[in-house]
Amino acid sequence: MKKESIIISLIIAAVLLTVFNQFQILKVNSYLQNSNSFTTGLATGVKSVNALDVVPKGIPEVYGKELGINYDEISVNNPQKADLTIRKLALFDNSINLDGDLLERYIQITNSISCEYCCGAEAITFSNGQAACGCAHSYAMRGLAKYLLTKHPEMTNDEILNELGKWKTLFFPDSINAKAQILKENNIELSYINLASNKYRGIEQGNAQGSMVGGC
Repeated sequence: MKKESIIISLIIAAVLLTVFNQFQILKVNSYLQNSNSFTTGLATGVKSVNALDVVPKGIPEVYGKELGINYDEISVNNPQKADLTIRKLALFDNSINLDGDLLERYIQITNSISCEYCCGAEAITFSNGQAACGCAHSYAMRGLAKYLLTKHPEMTNDEILNELGKWKTLFFPDSINAKAQILKENNIELSYINLASNKYRGIEQGNAQGSMVGGC
């Protein structure tokens, strides 16, 4: 009788363990399904990504082929390629001179974005359009702004600022991704202007940290 009781107890324990395991499996599957379906449609070029990965990918639509550059070239995994691409954009900062309406547009655009994770300047240019930061990232953003203003003047100031924001996101992926999370929590649109311009500068204070691509 004692032996039978032990056997029955073991059977009951095995059944309970099986039920518990099945329950845990169902919970895990449910969690994975919810996690995989969590995507956010973002404006201005940020495609269906989760809030922790807003890094642009692929070839810039307007100017990528004509300059032979690709967003994917800016990566911590290939610093030499990243530096070459940054230098390619930076060359335009010294080789293109602006005046008149184009200079006014340039000042408006470049006064709206900074390189705060690197040099800490209020913007990448002063109010007169002169360079306010000497880091490679700022040279690249100023160079791209000058190139787009002269070669694609049909682009609006916001469209050009949006492009500068994409490259800044590539330069500081961890910091911008941290900022994206804060913006999302505050129901703010995850456009590259909101992510990278001075519009919400400092909103992620205390959360921005991590890798930087390209040298200061």
